Amino acid sequence: MSNDDDIVKLTFDDRGDDARIAWVTFNNPSKRNALGLSGKDRFIEIMTDLKHDETLRAVVLTGAGDKSFVGGSNLAEMAHYDLAMAESSATKTHRACDSVRQFPVPVIARINGFCFGSGMEIAACADMRVGADHSKFGMPEVRFGIPSGMEASVLPRLIGWGKATELVLTGDHIDANEAYRIGYLQRLVSYDALDDAVEKWIVSLLACGPRAVRIQKRLIMDWDRMSPTDGARAGIQAYVDSYRSDEPNRMMTAFVNRRKS
Repeated sequence: MSNDDDIVKLTFDDRGDDARIAWVTFNNPSKRNALGLSGKDRFIEIMTDLKHDETLRAVVLTGAGDKSFVGGSNLAEMAHYDLAMAESSATKTHRACDSVRQFPVPVIARINGFCFGSGMEIAACADMRVGADHSKFGMPEVRFGIPSGMEASVLPRLIGWGKATELVLTGDHIDANEAYRIGYLQRLVSYDALDDAVEKWIVSLLACGPRAVRIQKRLIMDWDRMSPTDGARAGIQAYVDSYRSDEPNRMMTAFVNRRKS
């Protein structure tokens, strides 16, 4: 296996009955798991391949070690960009983030340390985020002469315009408590409790209809771009579509029968 393959690692957790969880680990701990061009390419490749796996129930994103999720992009590499390389890097960041946001099953960000720049953008595009209490967050690009672009545009909807504006204009860092307070993190735990927090979400997801969860994920994407009225219409269609399989009948009948017994 090449070093480029090693920089983002993929493992699977099989849960039986054609259900498995993919773990995608950013694996460059000596550089705070920073993502250079090759790391972004590898991540996009993995996510593109994974989306065709019908047995997949969730994806967990995390960083190697206990210091960093993704500490941003590779500054040593970026310092020598020309215009074409700058465009390529920004485009790859967008594609990496979009592969998370558009992924057909839930994506969980297990944030185990520094979460800066492109790391904060990637995690913002996940469906659920849990952070260790020693984690740090920030969008420091302006301190290096560039703006926060690409999926930084997701932040105002997630944490509000005021806080998003503050972060991208100042480049200041915030701690995990502040990230939880403003709604960037849904859960805040100690480092030792990270895996338990992730597991609670996975158990809940595995208790749901796999087809229903995929339909729900698509519907959430519709909500993001539609008016409430159009979103409701999309919801009606999604509800009807769920009955194109036996999943609703089978799961509701099983529930009713359990209550009768």
